[in-house]
Amino acid sequence: MKHPSISVAVIMERLTLDHQWCSEKWEAKGIIPDISGGNKESRVIFEDSQQKQVLFPGFDVTLHRDEAEGYYLNLSSPQPKVFVSWRIQEDLAVPYIVTVSYNEAARWMDSNEQVDGVPMPPDIADWLGDYVNQNYKPEPKKRQRPQSFVSPARRTEKSTG
Repeated sequence: MKHPSISVAVIMERLTLDHQWCSEKWEAKGIIPDISGGNKESRVIFEDSQQKQVLFPGFDVTLHRDEAEGYYLNLSSPQPKVFVSWRIQEDLAVPYIVTVSYNEAARWMDSNEQVDGVPMPPDIADWLGDYVNQNYKPEPKKRQRPQSFVSPARRTEKSTG
């Protein structure tokens, strides 16, 4: 079975800081459609004395049915995100995986990976929403009435079987 996917490029940004303990800060700044044609070489797209932005093409956002709940949670949040996990390699922040699953990103963070959330572009939100509508069925929640709403006689019946 083929999993739906789209290709994106990640923009990483370095800001110069005037701080005694840290001279710079890296973060994922955004994603754009990947139009590199398979060229996965990164390139600087902006640089001045305070800021540097590097474009990293060649990432696929692939959807999997077992992550449908994570997609739903992301889309139902006030600000849906695309999550980028990255690592420092030779003084450069290099992204290595991208997801739109809230649950998958949480697992990465739980394992101490560096993860940034960037705003989800509307076209990706629409694509993901279609997938969620077709593949996610929330499990019905079985609501239990608080014991204070059950008569004392019924509480005894339930506890004896």
